[in-house]
Amino acid sequence: MEYFKDKNLRSWILTIGILLIIGLSAYAIVSVVRQSVKQAQQVVQPVSDLSNALGTQVAQVLKPTPTVFIDPVAIVHQVRSLARLETIQYSVERVITAESGQGTFGFLFGDRLLLVAHGIVVAGVDLEKLAPADLRVQNNILYVKLPDPGIFITTLDNDKSYIYNRDTGALTKGDINLETTARRAAEKSIEDAALEDGILKLAQQNAENYLSRLLMEIGSYSEVIFLNPTPEP
Repeated sequence: MEYFKDKNLRSWILTIGILLIIGLSAYAIVSVVRQSVKQAQQVVQPVSDLSNALGTQVAQVLKPTPTVFIDPVAIVHQVRSLARLETIQYSVERVITAESGQGTFGFLFGDRLLLVAHGIVVAGVDLEKLAPADLRVQNNILYVKLPDPGIFITTLDNDKSYIYNRDTGALTKGDINLETTARRAAEKSIEDAALEDGILKLAQQNAENYLSRLLMEIGSYSEVIFLNPTPEP
């Protein structure tokens, strides 16, 4: 009986020893693998960094960021005092198509662009043109003959205007003046749209409303009447 007990005990001790050896061996193998992976990462990381840096340099060559240099010397050509009363502003958006070289060989030498133009039109009355003869007081009533309203500014908003699409022929780099032509056409089209919508009439009405309140306050007139301009023959 004791023999079997000793035999079982030795079997358990042998089993535990084998398991312990296997565990230590596995731990050693895992440690070696981890160390190898770490060393491999240390070797690969500089290569990866070099590849990323090279990719960034290639991207900068293919799509360079524009650099703008501004001459610090500014030349003022003219200074002129203004007395413009801006009374209304229009915001207009137009889509302009400009093209050149369109024809039989348009696919080789043609150029076409689509410009989404967002523009601003400002109108009002130039009070510098107001003469003393245009103001007359009678029975505490002020009669005013305002100058004709006009367009002060028509300009494109560069932050909102953009080239939506441009197609150039296979054998041409495009017309360098085409975008400038499109922008000029866009400005005229935007101004024409504002004129068709009656911007000058609204500019006149707003000027009269503003000046009526101002003149009534500073002159204590009983009424301010604006005379219509004398029609041209």
